[in-house]
Amino acid sequence: MWKNIEAAPADSILGLTEAFKKETNPNKVNLGVGVYKDDAGNTPVLKSVKAAEAILLEREQTKSYLPISGDPIYASSVQKLIFGEDSEVISNGRAATVHAPGGTGALRVGAELLKKFNSQAKVWISKPTWANHKGIFAAAGFGLAEYNYYDAANMCLDFPALVASLEAVPAGDIVLLHACCHNPSGVDLNEEQWKQVVAIGKAKGWIPFLDFAYQGFGAGVEADRFAVEQFAAAGVDFFVASSFSKNFGLYNERTGALTVVSPNREESVVAMSHLKVTVRVIYSNPPAHGGLVAATILSDPALYQQWLGELNDMRERIVAMRTALVDGIAARGVDRDFSFIKEQRGMFSFSGLNDDVVKWLRDNKAIYVVGGGRINLAGLTSANIDYVCDAIAEILKK
Repeated sequence: MWKNIEAAPADSILGLTEAFKKETNPNKVNLGVGVYKDDAGNTPVLKSVKAAEAILLEREQTKSYLPISGDPIYASSVQKLIFGEDSEVISNGRAATVHAPGGTGALRVGAELLKKFNSQAKVWISKPTWANHKGIFAAAGFGLAEYNYYDAANMCLDFPALVASLEAVPAGDIVLLHACCHNPSGVDLNEEQWKQVVAIGKAKGWIPFLDFAYQGFGAGVEADRFAVEQFAAAGVDFFVASSFSKNFGLYNERTGALTVVSPNREESVVAMSHLKVTVRVIYSNPPAHGGLVAATILSDPALYQQWLGELNDMRERIVAMRTALVDGIAARGVDRDFSFIKEQRGMFSFSGLNDDVVKWLRDNKAIYVVGGGRINLAGLTSANIDYVCDAIAEILKK
């Protein structure tokens, strides 16, 4: 069957990880992988997660299927986290939430649902965006378009160009937005800019689809949901794909959620009915463990506070690595300003390193960076930060 078919290209990020594993240089550093690392270079299991798993192990009495939409406590916990416990979206029953296999699964379920009822629409994606966004929506059959977002020359948000792009999106089209910690740039909108984007969306009639994969990694759990709150207050239909991979460290449990927000309770009930039909033909019902872990933590006040503390530690470590990288490069006499990296948020940064530099770092120093210069700050540690700064300084001073 496969004799005359060419092999598919490797994923740009996961393929880089495979190459890194084969690297023999003992000083190798992976700044491409999209997972959180602690200062020892490990992706830890949070203590709050371990505690929740112990509770589940004690209580668990069955391995029977979950409902199509997932555990009800999980859905309720997700809604409280992304909207706020006192949100009118919750009290008025305007949100329908299904437990999905990771944020990627949530995006795909949303794409399939939208394609069913809005087949002629285009999906507008930020330029740049996470590489898999394009694949997910293209696989669902959507045509794709891009809206302006990042000013590469000045390493910042190009807000006037963003506004012009979004004002030109036709009614009924879908606009995919990063709720916080934009991947890959690390450049976010501020609160006033979000208010303008929400006003444009409401006036133009396009459908917002928020990818909310990094809640808590930007400025904090509450601050990071600002965009979600603003769209909720606008009373428009919108979608939120959320994930517990990063903020709970539940990467291999594939724990995410898709939430569809409607103007009223009656429409939300209709939305849920079609969500269930969509889920049924894709994966039937979700995996239990990760969702039950998250629900246990979010519904237990003591575990919730413990988790917030661990999340705060992860966020502060990333901020510290941003500062160490910028200050380290400057201290080595590089005549180039990297201070913009300190202003970015989340795990990722558009470092401003071009592809020639990226190639040199890999070939000569075994420092692996995604093409285009996107780096994962969590890949930096107290043990490798000097090595990375030395290498960057060496190539930039050539």
